[in-house]
Amino acid sequence: MTYIKRDLEPKILSLSKEYSAILITGPRQVGKTTILRQLMQKNRAYVTLDDLEDRAMAQNDPALFLQLHDRPILIDEVQYAPQLFSYIKIEIDNGAEPGSFWLTGSQSFRMMELAQESLAGRVALLHMPSLSQHEIYGSGSNSPFSIDLNALKERATTHAPADMQEIYQRIWKGSMPGLISGRFSDRDVFYSSYLQTYIDRDVSELINLTDKLIFRDFIRAAACRIGQLLNIHDIAQDVGVSDDTAKRWLQVLEKSDIIFYLRPYSNNLLKRTVKTPKLYFFDTGLVAYLTKYSSPDILANGALNGAILENYVVSEVLKTYQNDAKECLLWYYRDKEMHEIDMIIESDGMLHPLEVKRSVNPGSKLIGAFDILNKGSVPKGKGALLCMRPTLSAVNIDNYIIPIWMI
Repeated sequence: MTYIKRDLEPKILSLSKEYSAILITGPRQVGKTTILRQLMQKNRAYVTLDDLEDRAMAQNDPALFLQLHDRPILIDEVQYAPQLFSYIKIEIDNGAEPGSFWLTGSQSFRMMELAQESLAGRVALLHMPSLSQHEIYGSGSNSPFSIDLNALKERATTHAPADMQEIYQRIWKGSMPGLISGRFSDRDVFYSSYLQTYIDRDVSELINLTDKLIFRDFIRAAACRIGQLLNIHDIAQDVGVSDDTAKRWLQVLEKSDIIFYLRPYSNNLLKRTVKTPKLYFFDTGLVAYLTKYSSPDILANGALNGAILENYVVSEVLKTYQNDAKECLLWYYRDKEMHEIDMIIESDGMLHPLEVKRSVNPGSKLIGAFDILNKGSVPKGKGALLCMRPTLSAVNIDNYIIPIWMI
């Protein structure tokens, strides 16, 4: 098994020189512990709250727990003992050295809430996604994706080119470090085990689950609807649960970083916009597994090929920002006249429309909907078609054609 260098590494090291505590959240098995153990010096203590004895002590006597372990320290799976936060706060207020506490935790929404309540202004909060295509296939440093010509030319030197067949191979294989690193070779067994562990440990802690098989079917029903407007009733009907139950279960999937939503863009001058979010998964490999596509070629020619490509592009754009500890202002646009834009990035006070297409030679008519943004209150900047074109090109001076491998 080989360690894959993570784009978040420089940010962790630089923030450790400024903050006494760093908290890394993210989905299960994306490498939160691995990256910190790779970066930590020999003098840093390590303790995981997966160990039931350490967990019990951290929960019942957090002061004693911290007395027993020297600083600097890495505390893994800290979500199991939120009682520690108040005591860590005291140490920071008493002058704890920068980098004293490295913390990891899943269930990021709740972790962020607890950390912000107890450690507001004292902890650097980082969200770690699964591997990006730059981390897996590229080289050099990461930068947030932007529609800037010089930045795009630079990306051409740090990202690995890929044709349509290779892109669908990346989509189908997914982005989980356990598979990509070679630690596990059987993809189906990996994802089956991943789901089982996720349901048994994470989901069961958040809700009282009486039938785990129904919840597994529920995740599959959600996976069949990636890239679509969220319709809770349809998903609920698929598995025979109430709309309220489906809504609660979707919240669990979102809190544990299995799914995310792309919110619709609107402002006071664009009044006829759709208000419903679109549903995506963070890992397309999990989607391909859940929807029973047995190979990349079958996936590339299947009914889900366009939706899963869009999912891949949206998640990869988000990863470039998360790996630089920056917020990504990303939306989609759709109005009641059926004008639609797959993505809109807001950057430097301008809106940049993006359309995702499976084509190698997308037509210029695909940028027609971009002009709707001229009616808004925020200026429209450069736009782009993200597609299977092998090299960077342009529709015109204001709209580029960007290969998906360049994200």
